[in-house]
Amino acid sequence: MKSYDIAIVGAGMAGATLALALNRLCQTPLNIAVIEAYQNHDDKRHPGFDSRAIALSFGTANILKKLNLWQQFLPFVTSITDIEISDRSHLGLADITAQHEQVSALGYVVELDNVGRIYQQALKASPNVDYFCPAKVNHIERTLEQVHIDLSDGTQIESRLLVAADGALSESCQQLNIPLKEIDFEQVAVIANVSTQILPQGRAFERFTQFGPVAFLPMSEGRSSVVWCMPQQRADSMMAADQQTVIEALQHDFGWRLGRITKVGKMACYPLLLRYRENTVSHRFVAVGNAAQTLHPIAGQGFNLGIRDVLSLAEEIALTQQTLGDVGDYSMLSRYRQRRQQDRQYTMSLTSSLVHCFSNELPAMRVGRNVGLLAIQYLPYLKQPIVKRTMGLVER
Repeated sequence: MKSYDIAIVGAGMAGATLALALNRLCQTPLNIAVIEAYQNHDDKRHPGFDSRAIALSFGTANILKKLNLWQQFLPFVTSITDIEISDRSHLGLADITAQHEQVSALGYVVELDNVGRIYQQALKASPNVDYFCPAKVNHIERTLEQVHIDLSDGTQIESRLLVAADGALSESCQQLNIPLKEIDFEQVAVIANVSTQILPQGRAFERFTQFGPVAFLPMSEGRSSVVWCMPQQRADSMMAADQQTVIEALQHDFGWRLGRITKVGKMACYPLLLRYRENTVSHRFVAVGNAAQTLHPIAGQGFNLGIRDVLSLAEEIALTQQTLGDVGDYSMLSRYRQRRQQDRQYTMSLTSSLVHCFSNELPAMRVGRNVGLLAIQYLPYLKQPIVKRTMGLVER
């Protein structure tokens, strides 16, 4: 039986960031086990580090700088200098610029498979982290002082604290009967990288259409990462269509802000749901990242919320190590839950409200949201709180 201070199930961005944050923040190194079911191969990407791109907020970049990780990200990130929010065929339009906010970038776009390599190297270079991969958790049993974990490779470990960072359908949470709530938005996201006649040059777009939102994020090599939300039936049609049909449909929804769409890369399709656990902590256990909540991508908030959770948890653990010594003590978990409650609930509510508001074609709703977009553009006292949330500059 191997003994650890903390066992983290999942080595995606949430789990890996937590392990590295603990290394950075704790005065005395903790013994950490990271358990990961997927082994990276060229033909099979880790599901947390697939071919998608994600937006890192300005606040998330600051967190990664604090953890001495940002330097490794720099070769792979593309800056977002301008975000335009609009409603197709209507007047409503809001624009957020880095120049106006007096920052070099509002956020950054990074491809997840590049991030995967950064984290794998960093974890393997950490002497106090034991990396069990590929390995699944077969059985979890909690006692007063420890969590006992049986792994699929026959290893048995015990830990003061178990952290579930193993995705939206977390098997760790399932084994401990942590309830999962689910709201189906009755949409799917078609994901692809596209090339356009006009290079994006740092410009991101969030466009609302009769089918759902479509987002363009600037990427390397002059491409854009597209998240195209629509009903399942239309997505099935798009996934089966030839490239020219897809280009024409996307051009119709997005418009001509980047000129003609010249190429659409390999497409993937994901159902859009809000999945969340009301109770993210219990005895010697905490869920973070997508295991705690998985949001609609409409405002790019999900990953950034998860990173704020991770850093806050690491700070609480580091503080508890200095005072109580027992990093799995329930008083620490209780403090963490209270600390994160407001940001978590507000972000989940905001995201869901935006989906319902901007996917509704009732005339009154259309008028209301366009007036809202114009108000955001021209009334600073309305705009600033939204800009700060977009940039991830919120209380943790």
